[in-house]
Amino acid sequence: MSDDLFSADSSNAPLADRMRPNKLTEFFGQEHLVAPGKLLESAIRNDKVFSAIFWGPPGSGKTTLAQIIAQETKAEYVSISAVASNVAEMKKIIADAKNKKELYGKKTILFIDEIHRFNKAQQDVLLPHVEVGTVTLIGATTENPSFEVIGPLLSRSRVLVLYPLSSDQIKKIVNQALRDTKRGLGQRRLKIDRGALETLAAAASGDARFALTTLEIAAEIIGSGNPTSLKLRGVTNRKTISKENIVEAMQKKASYYDKKADYHFDTISAFIKSMRGGKTDAALHYLARMIEAGEDPIFIARRMVIFASEDVGNAMPTALVIATSAMQAVHMIGMPEASLILAQTASYLSEAPKSIASTEAIGAALADVAAGELDPIPLHLRNAPTKLMKELDYGKGHVRYPWRDDPNAGGMEYMPKNLVGRKYYESPKKKSV
Repeated sequence: MSDDLFSADSSNAPLADRMRPNKLTEFFGQEHLVAPGKLLESAIRNDKVFSAIFWGPPGSGKTTLAQIIAQETKAEYVSISAVASNVAEMKKIIADAKNKKELYGKKTILFIDEIHRFNKAQQDVLLPHVEVGTVTLIGATTENPSFEVIGPLLSRSRVLVLYPLSSDQIKKIVNQALRDTKRGLGQRRLKIDRGALETLAAAASGDARFALTTLEIAAEIIGSGNPTSLKLRGVTNRKTISKENIVEAMQKKASYYDKKADYHFDTISAFIKSMRGGKTDAALHYLARMIEAGEDPIFIARRMVIFASEDVGNAMPTALVIATSAMQAVHMIGMPEASLILAQTASYLSEAPKSIASTEAIGAALADVAAGELDPIPLHLRNAPTKLMKELDYGKGHVRYPWRDDPNAGGMEYMPKNLVGRKYYESPKKKSV
């Protein structure tokens, strides 16, 4: 493993790459994993790193954290993309890792970006070598790994959830990049005003890469400045990045769709919101953007399955059936013909009546549970498999099928005592949607 892999000090590299932290102590965010005494920090400190899948949004530090783990445990670091790799490459990596382990006692960390795109053949090749420890797998994904990663590989790894960075953490990263004279923009003697910093931190939505890329574009907009600027009366001539510069930089960044970067999420968001608003033409436009950019059609179909339940709901229950069938059909047919299935389903969901009754109902019920509204379950609803339980009136008075056996039992109470009368769900059939 070369130190150059992690130094990222090339002046030609993007700012986001140059500013990658090299040590765990420089890493921002994910305190639930990397704070002293937490799972990953302990594993690194004790050199007991395990195979893991990092599941989190763009810019949350998945790649950086994998590199730091390899750096601090002095392991060989091999990085591949699930999109570009093949079985032959996998076998070569595993053979090299086995040789290094047997001959030199050196461990290999295999980092697989976009592991949710790994096909079954690749996963089957990798599985036994993860199991015996030939390689330590670290996968990175923005998608729920349980949908695409095979069960046996999941069971041999730990899924670790990474969260978006906080606004304060984004601000610290931006200010650090402005100060750093070696890897950052420090030699340009730039500063950023408070409004610009607030705008950038809010727009980043927890994505450090977005923030640093936007900052770099903004710096180019106002000019590089003069690193050797003269000081007059003790005041350094420094250019200031304004809110307007940040807005312009974000517009320049948004002029293209990159399925691996930030506007992946903006485009799927616009697609969902267009269907929610019943704007079929707009939904098809954003669908076309994603198709043209090479977005994973299964990802689009999965989002429509969620939409069918979350936004259409019981106003048209068949929407969920159609969306699920569409996802299966897309999986079987593949592109480019799958675009027809996606378009048909998107237009159906867009024009379907909408109801969020189920979505709001489960949210309200979960809120009560989270708040500790957990009075005992009424005795007549409890299971009574033993004589003692029956003697304690478990299940007493319960009518198994009220609609058939005792129509007058409709008044039987099913809620815990403290929630009697609580309403969560209002059927869309009982009100206009």
